[in-house]
Amino acid sequence: MELFEKLSLYFEYPFVRYALIVGVLISLCSSLLGVTLVLKRFSFIGDGLSHVAFGAMAIAAVVGVTNDMLLVLPITIISAVLLLRTGQNARIKGDAAIAMISVGALAIGYLLMNLFSTSSNLSGDVCSTLFGSTSILTLTKSEVILCIVLSVIVVIAFVFFYNKIFCVTFDETFAKATGTKTDLYNLLIAVIIAVIIVLAMNLVGSLLISALVIFPALSAMRGFKSFKSVTICSAALSVFCSSLGILISILAGTPVGSTIVAVDITAFAIFSLIGKVSGGISK
Repeated sequence: MELFEKLSLYFEYPFVRYALIVGVLISLCSSLLGVTLVLKRFSFIGDGLSHVAFGAMAIAAVVGVTNDMLLVLPITIISAVLLLRTGQNARIKGDAAIAMISVGALAIGYLLMNLFSTSSNLSGDVCSTLFGSTSILTLTKSEVILCIVLSVIVVIAFVFFYNKIFCVTFDETFAKATGTKTDLYNLLIAVIIAVIIVLAMNLVGSLLISALVIFPALSAMRGFKSFKSVTICSAALSVFCSSLGILISILAGTPVGSTIVAVDITAFAIFSLIGKVSGGISK
């Protein structure tokens, strides 16, 4: 009872409600395309793009852009497109392209922050950007509205193009042979992932974003077999883990991003155990 009274007291504060809303929306969006990325063996695209976003944030800080979203989002989307094109190059495979862009952006971003930063606590700024910070608990109403709008666009795009994404995920060669514009839908997936990465920066930090994409999908795959069932389970599990992680971090005073990832890891262990015991559910 004491715990529920404490939670009800926290819910009276707008910043707690804002954090939960943003956390739920980001986790929902990231889990929807997480299944596709895992099945296409492109899981670390989130990791690569998150490092690009880190570099873009460093540039925004250097040039003095007040709203870094105006710079970070376009740069991350452009990088997602370049990553897709480069990954299709026979000389540079997808994993090599991700590593190249990821390491390059991270190094350049850190270099710029060292050369031009005016902050007195550079190490703290870098650490909070990489591993998440308390910024999720200081969101403004306009930032929450922006997150809601972008999340709605992502969900609508996924639902509307669900069949095409399904085809591209499982057999891209056959889909192209049947007339599906696979390049266009791969581009759509890359752009949506870029938007999700930018939204998730404040929640878990650039180094932990991949966990939001990968863990719910892998957990769902331990219990379900069909693409639709895995996607639905992944979305529900991701929302639950993010909500629980945010609440635990508020009550215990732990870092938000790391707490959410810890809950995701626990859920993965539980689903793995259930999968071994039951042998998986056929649907």
